[in-house]
Amino acid sequence: MRIKDLHVLPKFSDGWSYLYVEHCRIDQEARAIAIHDEAGMVPVPCANLALLMLGPGVSISHAAISVLADHGCLVVWCGEEGVRFYAVGMGETRSASNFLHQARMWAHADLRMQVVRRLYQLRFSEKFNPELTLQQIRGMEGIRVRESYARAARETGVPWSGRSYRRDNWSNADPVNRALSAANSCLYGICHAAIVSAGFSPALGFVHTGKMLSFVYDVADIYKAEVTIPVAFRAAAEGQDGLERRVRLTCRDGFVSTRLLERIIPDIQTALMLEKRGSASDGESFDQDAAAPGSLWDPVAGEVEGGRVHPLDSDEMEGNDGGDDS
Repeated sequence: MRIKDLHVLPKFSDGWSYLYVEHCRIDQEARAIAIHDEAGMVPVPCANLALLMLGPGVSISHAAISVLADHGCLVVWCGEEGVRFYAVGMGETRSASNFLHQARMWAHADLRMQVVRRLYQLRFSEKFNPELTLQQIRGMEGIRVRESYARAARETGVPWSGRSYRRDNWSNADPVNRALSAANSCLYGICHAAIVSAGFSPALGFVHTGKMLSFVYDVADIYKAEVTIPVAFRAAAEGQDGLERRVRLTCRDGFVSTRLLERIIPDIQTALMLEKRGSASDGESFDQDAAAPGSLWDPVAGEVEGGRVHPLDSDEMEGNDGGDDS
């Protein structure tokens, strides 16, 4: 797929899942990057890397960021073990069409309800009755999540007393809750990368609201029972030594085995009732040149061409001889 096509919809499923690093220096290495730490230098090919998570103590050069951007790799600055999110680089998509569609679905109450129902439906393995109210659907979702926790506890023998942890008191949480937080953080990062890479807004959530990552939480909830809950309980069952690192590695394997990268964007398109697109075929000429301006909004025509000087309306020109009325 040519780079001009990626400006409309990057082929996110071609990427690896992610790489988390901390306490290191990152430089450009040819058309890739190199990670330097106490153990030495490790070259990292970034052509297929979807997400780079930068933890504490990371120094990264301007040239390295440029290479990552050229390859469509999203860069996230996060907390230790990836459990907090601070900032994110700009995604590769130049078209705003997906974002505008998302905003329209979000702003219209009836359309938003349709998206909410579709997001919940994607979490279930069977169809639910379309006559169910939103409150009933939430109740069914609560039962499904509790059963997922209970099943994972039975299969691994890990005691489970409920979801509970505090960011400001991380070490006092029990191992399975720490594992769940670490696993969910990895999942949030991947979903965030997919959302931004496809030109959607991570803030315009439908089920969740009021946070800058509300849509990330909407999308991630589709996969938690399938991926992060089993991963977290298995990691907790193996002991506390190196728990968070084992969770990250197991998540990466789980993302591959469940083919998660291939599913996220199609699932978003399904939820938002978007026709699947894979190339620059929607007539938005400015996507062919990332430096070109977009269209100009017009209350009558809808959009007019941007990047050029528009003449005055003929009626306006006839009534204005350019003189000074004072």
